[in-house]
Amino acid sequence: MVIRCPGWEALDLTEAAPDGPVAFCADLSPAGLLAAYRAGVYPFPAPDEYARTLNEVLYADQVREGRIPIVGEGEPADPYTVSWWSPDPRPVLPVSSAHLSRSLARRLRNRLPWSTSGDRRFEQVVRECRAGRAPQWLTEELIAGLVGLHERGHAHSVEVWEEGELIGGVFGLRVGRVFSMDSMFFRRPEASKVAVHDLAARFAQAGGLLLDAQRDSPHVRALGCTPLPREQYVRHLRGTGPDSSPIPGADLPARRLARPVPPDDRLPRGPR
Repeated sequence: MVIRCPGWEALDLTEAAPDGPVAFCADLSPAGLLAAYRAGVYPFPAPDEYARTLNEVLYADQVREGRIPIVGEGEPADPYTVSWWSPDPRPVLPVSSAHLSRSLARRLRNRLPWSTSGDRRFEQVVRECRAGRAPQWLTEELIAGLVGLHERGHAHSVEVWEEGELIGGVFGLRVGRVFSMDSMFFRRPEASKVAVHDLAARFAQAGGLLLDAQRDSPHVRALGCTPLPREQYVRHLRGTGPDSSPIPGADLPARRLARPVPPDDRLPRGPR
């Protein structure tokens, strides 16, 4: 029996797959995206007809059996064009724990003439994150929805600059005191790491608590992310309340991020 969820607020993730689609829904409007992120899910649009057909082939049985719901009332557009995910566990980085590696901090202090900004080039950061990647899940429809959210003050970007050239960035969506990072890019080694840690610093100033990297990987572990059970992650979303202070957007020197390494990180490493 196909389960149709009237809206994202009714989605129950209790029995949802830990590593697979938790829903299908074609709605990528700004309102639809915001409601989905507030429910703890993010979109993975099919970039072409082959990927859309693959969604149906792989998951139609689970949809018919009611294990994966279709979100939306009435007769929605083809739901298999967009799958929605909520991995369990979720990799997160508390803003209070964010710090650069000693080598990168030293480079910033000594010779890298980098600066950062917030929300200066949101759409450019999004498109840089899409460039040269496959599959291109950042479809034009999704980009339009994200730009709409940016214009409404819900989606944000951080940019990293070198003498006027955009060399790195990160973007995502704010839900109260949680920031869900959709993607990042770099044109210089480690510029994306600087973007994430700059975001952590700016988000902390705005009262933020957690950066969410969405999907676990060695790369996000290298940023300092640790796994958080999905149930706890969703509780953070529901308990954060409305967005409050704006995220600072001023142009700032990246070297300010090169603060001293916490004492525990200066201890010698013993054998593993």
